[in-house]
Amino acid sequence: MTEIIAFANQKGGVGKTTTAINLGASLAAIKKRVLLVDLDSQGNAGTGLGFVRSSHSQSVYGVIMGTDSAANNILSTAIPGLHILPSTQALAGAEVELLDIDNREYRLRDALRPIMEHYDYILLDCPPALGYITLNALTTANHVIIPLQCEFFALEGILHLVNNIDGIRQKWNPDLDVLGVLLTMYDRRYGMTRDVEENIRETFGDKVFKTIVPRNVRVAEAPSHGKPALFYDFNSTGAQAYLRVATEVIQKLEKGE
Repeated sequence: MTEIIAFANQKGGVGKTTTAINLGASLAAIKKRVLLVDLDSQGNAGTGLGFVRSSHSQSVYGVIMGTDSAANNILSTAIPGLHILPSTQALAGAEVELLDIDNREYRLRDALRPIMEHYDYILLDCPPALGYITLNALTTANHVIIPLQCEFFALEGILHLVNNIDGIRQKWNPDLDVLGVLLTMYDRRYGMTRDVEENIRETFGDKVFKTIVPRNVRVAEAPSHGKPALFYDFNSTGAQAYLRVATEVIQKLEKGE
């Protein structure tokens, strides 16, 4: 069975794309077949894997709009086992265009069905908004990982997101669940960071990943070199943290959490 995981948080800059790239690379490194779908019109997932947007015409936009197939738009990365369905700026207009299209909540799900069997994991990197593109990701996914930076408004924002996920589960996708909350860009030097972590763990219990992704220069540098942290600096604390997150993801899925 293909596990489909969306990375969602309506707040930007919390590590969604970094997490999607590095979890994808970590899963591919242990011989899993992985497809990363970039659903943000900025196209950062592709850039972080070494693709220059002007150098390819492939885009998830045509896949969602029904003018092209998923198979025709998938690119192989430099990492064996890791493929990407990239984004382009054209996706920015999809939110408005989807308003007049039938079955608009399930466009991505239906488009990916023909290629799902080729992958063990499909990772959906959502934009930082709860519009139709994110809705399509959440009607396609089995699971959601919520990357979360430990800052003052974090808990308020995540409670709102979880309520929205509950609503989507009830109305469109009864199979959807929150696989976990992942604390990212963590800096132990700040007392507020530790306070927010404690608050999140008290609220969500076992849903919070044991692994914390630290603020790490090597992880921040890696995208500018077109590589996941694992292939940029294997021994960095950030790369090792994402390997542990991959292990936790597999364990959670095996337990059916």
